[in-house]
Amino acid sequence: MDFIVRFTQSHETFRIPEIEALAIVEGVDLKVKEYRPESPYCIVTLPSEDAAKRLVQRSILVQAIYEHWADATTLADLQDQIRAGQKHLLPRYQTCSFKFNFDSFQGTRQQDAKVAIINSFAFLAFKGPIALRNPDEEFAVLEEWSLGSTALGVADPARLYFGRVVGAGARDLATVYTLKKRGYISTTSMDSELALVTANVALAGPGKLFYDPFVGTGSFPVACSHFGALSFGSDIDGRAIRGQGKQKSVKGNFDQYGIKYLLGGMFVADLTNTPVRISPDRRIFDGIVCDPPYGVREGLKVLGCRDPEKMPWSIEAGKERSHLPDYIPPKKPYSFVAMLDDILAFSAATIVDNGRLAFWMPTANDEAEEIKVPTHPCLEVVAVSTQEFNKWILDQTGSRKLIAYRRIPDAEVSRDSLEAYMNRQKLKVEVKVNV
Repeated sequence: MDFIVRFTQSHETFRIPEIEALAIVEGVDLKVKEYRPESPYCIVTLPSEDAAKRLVQRSILVQAIYEHWADATTLADLQDQIRAGQKHLLPRYQTCSFKFNFDSFQGTRQQDAKVAIINSFAFLAFKGPIALRNPDEEFAVLEEWSLGSTALGVADPARLYFGRVVGAGARDLATVYTLKKRGYISTTSMDSELALVTANVALAGPGKLFYDPFVGTGSFPVACSHFGALSFGSDIDGRAIRGQGKQKSVKGNFDQYGIKYLLGGMFVADLTNTPVRISPDRRIFDGIVCDPPYGVREGLKVLGCRDPEKMPWSIEAGKERSHLPDYIPPKKPYSFVAMLDDILAFSAATIVDNGRLAFWMPTANDEAEEIKVPTHPCLEVVAVSTQEFNKWILDQTGSRKLIAYRRIPDAEVSRDSLEAYMNRQKLKVEVKVNV
């Protein structure tokens, strides 16, 4: 069966990765037949109406999904398609209550023009009552106008679709979890809409363990736990986790949304000094989601002394005071490239087969040089989505990317690629020691 997906007109490069991930979550066979980033309408093939409902029920970027009846470049052709191809469907809707909706993208019509078009569908011969509230069935005329049609006085849309509403997305979740009403946030807290999209792309769901190694105020764990995942997090700065009290803390955020039972735990650490036991025979996380520190406001640091030989007392001080709530461990500079390598290496060592890593990174560095998508022989890139910014972006790159990886099962990992990677890592360590 073909369906029309009506996306929200934002985050265009995130749309397909989100619904493809949700197809995996729901165990739905999805085929994208037609999609253009400049249009909010996408035609997909799904096995059933139930599959369509399940596909979009937790989507943040989908407004609605329609059973596809026809699409054409003129209203006359649209109606001819319906007459020719949907005769078998018409008897099913003869007596039920119904209503018609209009959805015009990049164009508008006067109300009388809309009524005239709706009346032109009288050939459907529906005999049931019209119900503007809670109808049994809802039908829609979807219009896609050319850019600037209103200003140019264009009379007709470039394309029309007709369909029956079968399901809706979860757009309201972005409002429920908005940072404007959250008890504990910081200047770097991830926008609720994109945090939820990230959780979807990472396949968060009930019975899964998720981890954020740069947890901050907990935007990603909150999003993952909304979808049922048991969430864990760590941060180099324990003050970010503890916050300012019972409610103004990461725990307080979980409590605010009634999902405290899905908070697995939070601890102070970084990827180079982690209490997470790494074993080739026991990978524990179903997914890792994070927004690593970068840019002007976020200094790149890891736990440790800049010069241990000159500060031997700091190690003893740490042993004596590390249990105290006001203890701040020493930190040393950290390379952004090294951080990316560490994220991938840690994920490859801790994520289960076919689990996902989803993290954000800037598109370019401070010198406007493009940062390549990092790779690892055990991780397959499944999606790269870009968020464009205006001039106020903190890292001054103009955009950032959400990159999603799948953990390749060990039996499918290229031995040659893995051996070459291990040799490169060994060489890096030797060079560092010699320096």
